[in-house]
Amino acid sequence: MLVVPCYNEEEVLESTASVLLEKIQILQDRHQVDKSSCIVFVDDGSSDKTWENISLLHDRYSSKIHGIKLAHNKGHQNALFAGLMYALDAGVDACISLDADLQDDPNAIDEMIERYTEGDEIVYGVRDNRERDTFFKRTSAHAFYSLMKKLGAETVPDHADYRLLSRTTLIALSQYGESNLFLRGIVPSLGFKTSKVYYTRGVRIAGESKYPLRKMIAFAIDGITSFSTKPLSLISATGILSVVVSVIMLIYTVLSVFWGSAVAGWGSIMSSLWFLGGCILLAIGVVGEYVGKIYIEVKDRPRYIVEATL
Repeated sequence: MLVVPCYNEEEVLESTASVLLEKIQILQDRHQVDKSSCIVFVDDGSSDKTWENISLLHDRYSSKIHGIKLAHNKGHQNALFAGLMYALDAGVDACISLDADLQDDPNAIDEMIERYTEGDEIVYGVRDNRERDTFFKRTSAHAFYSLMKKLGAETVPDHADYRLLSRTTLIALSQYGESNLFLRGIVPSLGFKTSKVYYTRGVRIAGESKYPLRKMIAFAIDGITSFSTKPLSLISATGILSVVVSVIMLIYTVLSVFWGSAVAGWGSIMSSLWFLGGCILLAIGVVGEYVGKIYIEVKDRPRYIVEATL
């Protein structure tokens, strides 16, 4: 089963469905997948005609295209998780997740299935280069993966959410109950046998990217705070450093009085105040991120509400 999360993707669904159905037919002709293999589109509370288009595709192709409509926009990770759990309930041996814009090369599916038949439980689709990205996006992406590694979180560099998961993996994934999902960190932590398939990322076939800079930053913050407590340790270290600097400034001030060189130190005072104030605000912000996540988790609300299925 192919799991495709969608948010306001009315412009690409027809083309995406056509390409993926053709790929499934080729794999069936080669006897690499079962005749019951299909696509499930997950509408993440879209405000355009995404669900209407999914319904039309379902009417046209019947059992080959399934649909899940979430009652409200809950984010890409929750929509993807809904599709994965649908695949698990459907009894599939394995499923592959990919985005609706087809920037993830569908031809990599062939090698993913080969790796699965060789015994790999998880197969990651990894970009072989970032030549199409802007300098800022390429640099910030590499900085993010490097930071995640230093913070102790397991991630796969240049891998988004294009991956094959076996049924065994899906069962393990279903046991994760947190509301703040970061699948790019959860999946590598499962510990099953994995491999990588490299592909060249293409351009969107239509529409606009659903991950502007604002969402990319929010996603990075979610990833860091969901898988590492080291930022809290950094706050403590910063606090200790601030105390040391303050003590040094105090000693300097006292000595200046004895030396007779004490002058109105407006500049140094203001600099100290801004430095300490910035550290305090940063600390409050980081702690607030963690407290906010705890607040959401302890309420134990459902990740999403399914409004309809096809």
